[in-house]
Amino acid sequence: MQDVARLAGVSLGTVSHALNKPEKVSERSLQKVRTAVEQLGFVPNSAARSLAAGSSTTVGLVLTDIDNSLFVDIARGAEDEARKSGHALLLANSDIDLGRQESYLDIFDEARVAGILFTPMNASLEGVDRVRRHGRRIVLVNYAGGRQDCCAVLSDEEYGGYLAARHLIGLGRRRLLFAGGPEEFYAIKERRNGALRAVTEAGNVTMEVIPSRRLKSDEGRKIAAAVADRPAGQMPDGILSPSDRIAAGVIHELMARGLQVPDDVAVIGYDNNHFTTEAAISMSTVSQDGHLMGAEAMAILLDEIRNPDHEHRVLTLKPQLVLRESTLGPNGRPRPEEDRRAGMAPANPAPL
Repeated sequence: MQDVARLAGVSLGTVSHALNKPEKVSERSLQKVRTAVEQLGFVPNSAARSLAAGSSTTVGLVLTDIDNSLFVDIARGAEDEARKSGHALLLANSDIDLGRQESYLDIFDEARVAGILFTPMNASLEGVDRVRRHGRRIVLVNYAGGRQDCCAVLSDEEYGGYLAARHLIGLGRRRLLFAGGPEEFYAIKERRNGALRAVTEAGNVTMEVIPSRRLKSDEGRKIAAAVADRPAGQMPDGILSPSDRIAAGVIHELMARGLQVPDDVAVIGYDNNHFTTEAAISMSTVSQDGHLMGAEAMAILLDEIRNPDHEHRVLTLKPQLVLRESTLGPNGRPRPEEDRRAGMAPANPAPL
């Protein structure tokens, strides 16, 4: 700024006003500053300006996995809401890495962003406590953890798992497999708990659990390969996965081994990723409204930033079944007797 002031022949204060409050500067001085800025290629330091003003218009968002289109939808919803109030959104992808997740929290904290939207993977929230001690506002997305000092917007993961298992049970499937997912992740545990609730209610259904280290399609192929050669009475006839990508791998491997989906094994995923209608067999799944989740979380965060009397709250959104060929078959509907066993009408399949 000193170089700009020297070239323009004005004071540092005039340069500062020209950059931040141009209405306070005469047109002649404003033009001098603009000319000097252009000649020098000067780029204002937004972080320094925010520090001097005691405020920022930048918000950070730490996502779990950008490969999962649920988190893309969350980001779009958050950005759309932020733009309404002139805030900019910075994205960070932890790529299902707890160390990277913590690192990005610290980076946003050091950048003195106005607030942070955070999609944590497990119950370890030390990073949240750390950035909150520095005065950073933070809203948890898709996780609450029983905290009273943070707002949260989440999907009812337990209910989503319950819906998926109940759907398979309603189709007459009695040997279920919960396929994949790191067991320490909050969302995975909740989805599994919901599935177990449906199994317990049914009374004559079993559910095996095979975890995986990652939420990738190759993990699904490994799990399917591990069970595909079992005798008929030991082979699962219904597979639910806490991840669409794992479910896609399961379907691919089962079909490669000559098994029919859903005749031999019905498969349902989770998250309603964008690719679920594009495979050879469209995938039944549990849908979460990521765009709404992101928009609501951003609205709550901005209210906390502006309002000193803001009260913390938790907003829970209900997931929905989206039923397609991987459980219903090519006709898009189960047989009438299966409808009655399910005690529910199947949802309309998404367009293929």
